[in-house]
This record gives sequence, structure tokens and C-alpha cells, in this order.
Amino acid sequence: MKPLHLLAAAGLSLATVTAQPLFAQETRPSVTATSPNGSLVLTVTTDNDSRPTWSLSRKGKLLIAPSKLGFLLTDGLNMVRGFRITGSETASQDDTWEQPWGERRFVRDHYNEVTVKLKQSETQGSRLMNLRFRLFDNGIGFRYELPKQPALKTMRIADEVTEFDIVPKGTAWWIPGGEWNRYEQVYQKTPIDAVSTAHTPITMRLDDGTHLSFHEAALTDYAGYWFKRAEGQDFRTTLAPSPDGPRVVRDLPFATPWRTIRIADNAAGLVENDLELNLNEPNKLGDVSWFKPARYIGIWWGMIRSDWTWAEGPKHGATTARAKQYIDYAAKHHFGGVLVEGWNKGWNGDWFGHGDEFSFTQPTPDFDIKAVTDYARKKGVRLIGHHETGGNIANYEAQMADGFAFYHNLGVNVVKTGYVADAGGIIAPGAKPGEKLMEWHDGQRMVNNYLDVVKTAAKYHIAIDSHEPVKDTGLRRTYPNWVAREGARGMEYNAWGQFANGPDHEPTLVYTRMLSGPMDYTPGVLSLEGANHVPLASTLAKQLGLYLAIYSPIQMAADFIEQLDKYPREMDFISSVPTDWSESHLIAGEVGDYAIFARKDRASQRWFVGGVNDATPRTVTLKFDFLDPGKTYKASIWKDGEGATYLTEARHRIAYDNRTLRKGDTLDVWLAPGGGTAIRLEPGR
Repeated sequence: MKPLHLLAAAGLSLATVTAQPLFAQETRPSVTATSPNGSLVLTVTTDNDSRPTWSLSRKGKLLIAPSKLGFLLTDGLNMVRGFRITGSETASQDDTWEQPWGERRFVRDHYNEVTVKLKQSETQGSRLMNLRFRLFDNGIGFRYELPKQPALKTMRIADEVTEFDIVPKGTAWWIPGGEWNRYEQVYQKTPIDAVSTAHTPITMRLDDGTHLSFHEAALTDYAGYWFKRAEGQDFRTTLAPSPDGPRVVRDLPFATPWRTIRIADNAAGLVENDLELNLNEPNKLGDVSWFKPARYIGIWWGMIRSDWTWAEGPKHGATTARAKQYIDYAAKHHFGGVLVEGWNKGWNGDWFGHGDEFSFTQPTPDFDIKAVTDYARKKGVRLIGHHETGGNIANYEAQMADGFAFYHNLGVNVVKTGYVADAGGIIAPGAKPGEKLMEWHDGQRMVNNYLDVVKTAAKYHIAIDSHEPVKDTGLRRTYPNWVAREGARGMEYNAWGQFANGPDHEPTLVYTRMLSGPMDYTPGVLSLEGANHVPLASTLAKQLGLYLAIYSPIQMAADFIEQLDKYPREMDFISSVPTDWSESHLIAGEVGDYAIFARKDRASQRWFVGGVNDATPRTVTLKFDFLDPGKTYKASIWKDGEGATYLTEARHRIAYDNRTLRKGDTLDVWLAPGGGTAIRLEPGR
């Protein structure tokens, strides 16, 4: 951060940063600051009980009423009362940085910042606490910073008391926090004041059309928070539990994760927002060109459907012969990788929530991993590795480095990890020999585990795709080998029950879970059926639209290769759609209803357009204003066929079209119930 005099010398205006004491009452100074364009106005002060509060206005209207800040401790007086503001500092930044991969190549980082310094009274402990706020035109992030100080050496946090008292009425899309199924739940749509305790991101649309998303950024060495309603529309953070009592233990100095709010006039402004990425530190790994975004297939869907097994035996999925068969198919259809699950020892018996038998270097007798990886290398394909822990990190951490070294020596550079256990069911090593503690997936201990895995993998030039993860908070900027994660109900649920993921599930994910970062949703079930011929709440065209709607730098075609072979025209699209983009725009959509994206290939001048619909049939007019002027584009179109619907066998109806399009043209596209569309645009000469 540059000092103010250097910023001024560089010609950067500080007129919009007005952080200064305002002594309306001499004993209660306030600090104010604005976003670069002045639309957001922050006020930080203390109330009648000397509790720090913050409030936020947008375009002259109060958005967040005065809301309390502070900590509850397990071993001392709480840090909520007796504070006074002792000073403040300001700064501004307007910079652009480049992503090694992502939804867009370049990200603008433009904000005004104010740091408010507070001190508690002697009777409350004389402790120091700073609050750092960054105001962007499209949102705000703030965090606590606990400086080194004589009055406090180690914080044992019972809970964090950060409040968000939302003033306007509106609607929320959310999933419950603290339930057994982690993040893998169906989203609810309720009034804001009907939310109980929610995971973040939680998305809201206010009655005046303003869109909000509450989340966090840079979650490291701290517990993830749940968004808990106190009363009315007043919410506060509550940290994921710990078996040790304190939910967070940190030595000073330290900073908490950022508490974030995306703010936009419409759904597109919510989606095309890089707030959490900007609040993370820059890339710490340096050159990560050893990871290449790619599509993949895998020996996976058959196990999910119970056609094959992870366990050894006559139905074992991960055999040498089957792996080579999938490698051949991947090479033929230009897939970069083949995921193989169940290749290693430990899958026999009850591994869910136990995981103590897993080996991460010993293959089963019917899987020759060296022969498979050698075969893949000759075909120009890589094996995607798999580390399932069964929720037992005591077993995993003891073998983790050996497991990554083993994969590195075989040429594996992407690994999918898994932590299959109920919430609160992670088995972690305790402080005493042989002691085991039960942790939450989003508690401080597991937050550290997930990041340790990523850091260790980076040493071996391996990228990580976390399943049963902690939520994404933008750490892919700092550690670009953290390429994807699950963290929501994925495609696998469609194998287990009719319409288990309803037709509005994916159009809701776009505006909720996907605001946190890439998701390994595993689209491409072209047969549209799960186990026992259970139908998916999807048309064939929607399966293609998912490749544009649900972003990930690794994208699966999840179906059996025998099924994929039945759809050559659909495979033509899947084999060509990129997984790395120079631009991405939501060109049509509303929260929970539908979402259509336009994305430009980073490696060429091609554009791809597509997305997904809920259960309501609709015709959407797409505007091609994003195309380069003066060029013509050959558009290959996959769309719902006449009468298509997810409710009947008509879900298989798909139509094809070809058009010539130019910048400024429009195209009407009919989206079936549970439908979608996909368009490939090739520039002419």
C-alpha cells in the first residue's frame, strides 16, 4: 500500500476518502469513507455502550443500519464494550492484475480504504483492535486486525460478533448452515426475515431491485462463519464449532478473513464481480504453467450409479483395462484427463466417515498404475489422481506428502480430494498420542488442512480439486493450483433419485454457490438418466448449457463413454468448449430462473454462448453486443427441440441451427422447462 503523499503525487484523487473524526458528540467520534464513485458511504462509530458499530448507505439510502462488531472470548473479558476510536488511516488503489486462468484474464482492483483504530478502556482490558474497510463501487470488504500488544498475546475466540442489520426488505436464496449434509443442500427461496442460519454465499434481491451477496474472503487459519439471523433482518456471524472449546485460537498479531458484501443493481452486476478475488493476496506460487485447464472424463459415474464399485471385487470400476479404454476415448475426443477413483487400497468395507484403511501409494491388484500412466502419456492424456480420506485426516496427513510424491513421479498433475463424512465428523489427530478429535469441515483445524494440502501439492506441481471442501473464498488467486471444488449438490445427486436436483437448481447455483468460485459440477450426462433409469430434471440442450453456466477450469463429461458415443453432435460441442476464458459476461438471467453467459476463449477469437433454465418455458432475446465490430461469426446452435421438457421423454428433443451473426445482432432462443442452449461462434476471415 502506498503512503498518501505518494498517491497524491501520482495524481490519484483522495477526495472521496473522507475518513476523519466527526465530533458531533466529543466522546463519540465517527469515521466515514466512500467508494471511488461515491455511491457507497461507510460510517464507523461507537454506541452508547462504547460498542464499535458500522453502517453503510448506497446512493443516499441506508442499506446496513448500525451493526455491532467484536469478539466473545473463552478466557477473558469480551471484546465488545468499552471501545473508543483513537485514529484512522486512509489509502486508495486502482490497479489491474492478470489471472493465470479463470473466467476472465484481467481483473480491476479499484477501492478506497480506511483503517479505524480502537482501544478498550482500562476496566475492559486496554486491548487494541483495528478495523480495515475496503470500499469498491460494487461492494465492501472489512476485517479485524489485532496488532501486537502487551495486553493480549493469544486470542481464544468463542465467537465473532460481526453484525449485518439489513434495512430494506427483500428475498433471499440460501442453504442452512451447520446441518449434517455440509453444503450439499437444496437452496431455499424465502423472505430475508425467514432465514435462520445460512452458509455463505447467501444471495438477496431487495424490493428495489438491488442485489446483495454476503460471503467472506481469504479464509485462512480461522473458522468459516455461518450467517445467523438474530431478529428481523439483523444477522451476525457465528463461527464453525471446534471440539476444543474456542472456535479459533490465534497468537497476535493476526488478521481475520474479510467479511464481504457484493452489491449490484442487477443479477449481472452480482455475477461479474471480483470482490473476493481482489481481497486475497497475489499469487504466492509464481509460475503455474504446469497446470493446464482442460476437459476430462472418468471412471466415476458408474460407481455413483452402483453399476461398478470402489471396493475390490467382480464389479470393481478401477481396472487397468477400463482405464486404458477411457484413455483411448479421451485421446480421440480431445479430453486432457481421465479421473480414476477406487484405484488404491482402502475401499473395502465401511470407509464413509472412517477412512483409516486408505493407502495413497498402494494400488489394488487389478490396477497397474504405472502401466496406466505410461499409456496415458503416450496418448497425450494425463491420469487425474484421487485422494479420498473418508473424513480421516489423521490417516491422510500422515501419508499426504508421500501420496503427492508418488503421483508426481507418475506424471499426475491434478488430484481430486475427498472428505466424505457428515458435518462435524472429520477425524483429526489430537494433541496427545493416539487421541482423535471430531472436527467440522469448515472449522479452523480443517481450514488449515485444506490449505496445507494445496501448499504441499504445489511443491509437486499438482493442482487440487477439493470435494466435500470448505467453501471457496478466493484463495485461488494466492494459490492458483487450487483449481476447483465441490461445495454444493453436484450432478451425482441425479443418480440417486428422480429430479433430486430440480430444474431450478443450476439456475440458482449460478447466483449463489458460483459467486464463491469454480465448481466441479460434473455435467455431460447425455443419457439424462441415473441409476435404474431415473430421469434427470434436464433436457439434452441443458447438459450442454451447463458448460457455460457452471464455470470450472476442469470440466467433466460425466456419462459412460458408451453413452457419450451415442451423441456425436453433442460431443462435437463438448469436445470444443474451452475451460479457460479471456472474458465472461452474463448477458441474460435472473436469480433462480435462468442464466445465459457469453464467454470468449482465451486461446482463440471464438466466443461461446449458453446457459440453463428453470421449470418455466421462456423465450430469451440474446444481444450480441459483445462481438468484435466488423467481423462476421458462424454460429453453430444447439437448442431445445419443439415440445422439449424435463418432465417427459421429450427431454431428449434437441434442435440444431446455423446462423451468421455480427456485433449488435439479436437472436430469440426458446428455453424449455428444465432446458438450455449452447452456441459456438467462429469468427470469419
